[in-house]
Amino acid sequence: MLTILGAYSWINIRFLLEGAWVTILVSVLSIILSYIFGLILGVIRYVQIKYVSAIVGFLIDIIRNLPLILIIFFTYFGLPNIGFKPDPIWASVIAMAVFESAMVAEIVRAGINSIPVGQMEGARSTGMSYWQALRYIILPQAVKNMIPAIVSQFISLVKDTSLATIIVLPDLMNHAQIIYGQNTNYTIPMFLALAVMYFIVCYSLSLLSQYLEHRIGSSKKGADEAEIVAQEAQR
Repeated sequence: MLTILGAYSWINIRFLLEGAWVTILVSVLSIILSYIFGLILGVIRYVQIKYVSAIVGFLIDIIRNLPLILIIFFTYFGLPNIGFKPDPIWASVIAMAVFESAMVAEIVRAGINSIPVGQMEGARSTGMSYWQALRYIILPQAVKNMIPAIVSQFISLVKDTSLATIIVLPDLMNHAQIIYGQNTNYTIPMFLALAVMYFIVCYSLSLLSQYLEHRIGSSKKGADEAEIVAQEAQR
């Protein structure tokens, strides 16, 4: 009992919260960057721009088949060789963003491909350009299909930030290791604290996913309007 009370002293809790803040910061920055670049790369993969799409697809396949920890190592130890030396936080953000962008790109491509071809044909026949149809008709519907997979990927990202402990990222995992490294009796209490904190963050993302799905898909208004446009255009 005294061991548990000692492990959860205010000093240790505050130290864990400082690490949790770094974990959240790295996660949020990585999520924003990977969503932006993943969306762009996914669209490029879908539209099949000559040579560009093939090159992008090749790079995505390489990144998706590499261990994330290898990308973290390369970012932290490799980039200094070309004159850029990121600190552990930015090295983690860059590595996570690169890795997750490749994952998100494939989710985006699959989401767009899930929309019936008739939607694009119907939109084009109304006078829309290819890019207008993609932006106003196809992507809004595809986003609804992509939300569960993308949020699931981002939940994995939050948990994967613990890998960056290897480059001494001062995150939640690193701070927990420091605490139980000073007193091995705190090992189990620290693991329990880690489990609770990671659960809170990841479950919050899961609730956000459910909210977005309900918000976007409850009425299916966007999909119905697009279907009407397509049907009217094909008459």
